Amino acid sequence: MARPAPQDAATFFHGYINHTQGDSVAAIMQRHAQELNDFYLSLPDEKADFAYADNKWTIKQVLQHVIDAERIFAYRAVCIARKDKTPLPGFDENSYADHDGHDNRSMQSLKNEFVAVRKATDLLFESFTEAQLAEAGTSGNKNITVNALCFITYGHLLHHKAILAARYV
Repeated sequence: MARPAPQDAATFFHGYINHTQGDSVAAIMQRHAQELNDFYLSLPDEKADFAYADNKWTIKQVLQHVIDAERIFAYRAVCIARKDKTPLPGFDENSYADHDGHDNRSMQSLKNEFVAVRKATDLLFESFTEAQLAEAGTSGNKNITVNALCFITYGHLLHHKAILAARYV
């Protein structure tokens, strides 16, 4: 299946989609999976609590955020792929960050969870048929396809990778 069309996700999400390189879910996974694992696992433990400015997340918070967001995107994808027509809610990333418990976790525990979530997500994405990728549903009161959610998942990781590389490490 091709890259998501404008109507496959809310305009906001196309910013994430545009970070990806590849014309299919398989292609973006092939292009980005190892790069993302290598980058996030290389985040320095000694900078775990570093934030580049006041009121910005620490590296641990960013890592917990990408884990949480990936789980949410994957949940949305599996619901829609399985033809569950229940409207799915949006999520308030800042509220999640305020209650994520990152300060009680080590960088290594977050990295371990990151690897596990990434592997589970990729196995899920690999299982989707073309028909499942084409399925559409509603999330945050906006139309979205499974295919778009796969691209969004990778684009979101790439978005935060760019910020981390530029401002944190």
